Amino acid sequence: MPAGTLYRGREGMWSWVAHRVTGVLIFFFLFVHVLDTALVRVSPEAYDNVVATYKSPIVAVLEYGLVAAILFHALNGLRVIAVDFWSQGPRYQKQMLWTVVGVWVVLMLGAIYPVLGHAAREVFGS
Repeated sequence: MPAGTLYRGREGMWSWVAHRVTGVLIFFFLFVHVLDTALVRVSPEAYDNVVATYKSPIVAVLEYGLVAAILFHALNGLRVIAVDFWSQGPRYQKQMLWTVVGVWVVLMLGAIYPVLGHAAREVFGS
């Protein structure tokens, strides 16, 4: 293989991988959500039991992960649109990725208390 032709896995590859992984995780969540919601027609008692398990602190951490996946997927999707449809997009794709990551981190820090506050109070007390 000639030198310089092997892709080394820079930011573009990792954003591609993260976009696919978050998309699959979101799909899995939606699939489970449809199944557990459909359970109400089969057995309301079973549905109530499933919903009761969703109030645990572990599920709150999973919800925070869901927020992280959805937020990254959405922000990176906007970046992909800009790269595809803006004539200067490919030139600035790396800067746009780091902007997406920065905005994502700020928003995820802001989501800690609203998403995990109840779980923290339940685990550590009021």
